[in-house]
Amino acid sequence: MSQQEHFKHLQSLKSEIDRSYMDYWHKFSDFSSWQFWVILGMLFIPLIILYLRIDRKNIFLLGFFGFSIHMLTAYTDALGMRKLWWDYPYTAIPQLPEGISLDASLIPVYFILLYQWCLKRGKNYWLYGTLSAFGFTFILKPIMVWLHLFELDISWFGLLLAYLFVIYSGKIITNIFIKMSGINHIK
Repeated sequence: MSQQEHFKHLQSLKSEIDRSYMDYWHKFSDFSSWQFWVILGMLFIPLIILYLRIDRKNIFLLGFFGFSIHMLTAYTDALGMRKLWWDYPYTAIPQLPEGISLDASLIPVYFILLYQWCLKRGKNYWLYGTLSAFGFTFILKPIMVWLHLFELDISWFGLLLAYLFVIYSGKIITNIFIKMSGINHIK
């Protein structure tokens, strides 16, 4: 099989998977399921809270940090799903990635507000971020597994490492940009 034929074959498989996924969504995850509403809530409620609680004078710093967390979470989540380390049986918007509620809202908003809290109170982000990663790994995700909103096929330790990678990398990227900007008053 040539490269072009192989590529066309992969595209047809993707198309078939997309049709099958839409069929699955209509049967098990659409507006009539309670899972749809829980996941939709995980998408919009954190964004509303962020809008009401974000420190407007540091909004660009917090937004940059949150965007870094969002992108790292989305890429890490996509890798985890592609490698079948974990997956989400339900989604609110089937045209978007399955973990979008967590990747685009719940996790970034939580860590934006945590970073904001650490900045305002002079607390150590590394410590509280690490504790939060443990909380997401060993409290939130087990609840999601129990509710059948998340399936984990690697160890809990592997999931913890993924969270730590995201929150440490997001902070390191933000620190690099702070350093490059010449702003010295932010830790």
